[in-house]
Amino acid sequence: MSIHRFEQGASPFTLLVLHGTGGDENDLVPIGRSLAPAASILSPRGKVMEGAGAAFFAQSAPGVFDPNEIRTRAHELAAWIRWASAEYKLDPANIFAFGYSNGANIASSVMLLDPGVIAGAVLLRPSAVIDLQEVPDLHGAPVLISAGKVDTMTPPGDTEKLARMLTEAGATVDLAMQNAGHDLLPQDFAVAKRWLARTLQSPT
Repeated sequence: MSIHRFEQGASPFTLLVLHGTGGDENDLVPIGRSLAPAASILSPRGKVMEGAGAAFFAQSAPGVFDPNEIRTRAHELAAWIRWASAEYKLDPANIFAFGYSNGANIASSVMLLDPGVIAGAVLLRPSAVIDLQEVPDLHGAPVLISAGKVDTMTPPGDTEKLARMLTEAGATVDLAMQNAGHDLLPQDFAVAKRWLARTLQSPT
């Protein structure tokens, strides 16, 4: 996970930008910057190669996940986030993930398996990819999920399962259903921008 981009922002908040399968550390940085203009941007490249691009964990087949693989990769990413927090002097209480598809799935896995590494998340087209052996306490961590009603890669039922898991773990979950498939629409970014503006408010 050593390949990454970091852009210092003016606010105390950091947006941890996590690309989808086949992407890299550059894909979502402009979107992240537009959604949270004052935040620092931390964008790692996934360590697993999928075709010509990268991913944060491998799939056994399309839509088929290996829980052990995901757990290993989630703990690796959590360790890297701790390193980056020390390297760039970031406050974990102010690190929020912004992930799409594979990136959203690893973000939710980090939250559930390593509570406290990130403070909350915007999850675009996520799925429930792990089964918890024990339920963590997320202490009200804010999470926005934006799902596609006609998403064939991530059926809405899978996304709703993840929303329930996060809620049962104590997260505060906002679930937005878009008239969309797996691809992202302007509505996804609009709801994310409003949510981030409300959530990333500097202490007074």
